[in-house]
Amino acid sequence: MKLLKTLFGVVLIMALAITTLSGTSLDWNEEVKSLRGRRRFLSENALTCEKNPKICLVKGSAGPDCCNTKCVKFSTDRLNCGRCGKKCSFGKICCEGKCVNPNTNKKHCGKCGNKCNTKGSCVFGMCNYA
Repeated sequence: MKLLKTLFGVVLIMALAITTLSGTSLDWNEEVKSLRGRRRFLSENALTCEKNPKICLVKGSAGPDCCNTKCVKFSTDRLNCGRCGKKCSFGKICCEGKCVNPNTNKKHCGKCGNKCNTKGSCVFGMCNYA
């Protein structure tokens, strides 16, 4: 236990030293030179999905749907399940755009798309538990 506290103290001091000694920080409003010329981070003219919804279809996007200027996936996003702003309650997950309880749902037992057989049941997120 004493070794763990000492190790934690050393890591904390190292992190503080790195933060203090680091003189090169990037200000979010600082102009940056890129291959396309000069641009600003958090620019007022930045592309958002509200102005250009096709931006959410780009590879690497968080999802194909636009919600409050952010790309999301309505079929699996717990904070935007099925539509913008629809939150799943505690213990539920978003599967196919619906909030479900993975501990008891036979179509999504334990995770989305995990179906239990017709005679089985879903208990504690496992098919045919008992």
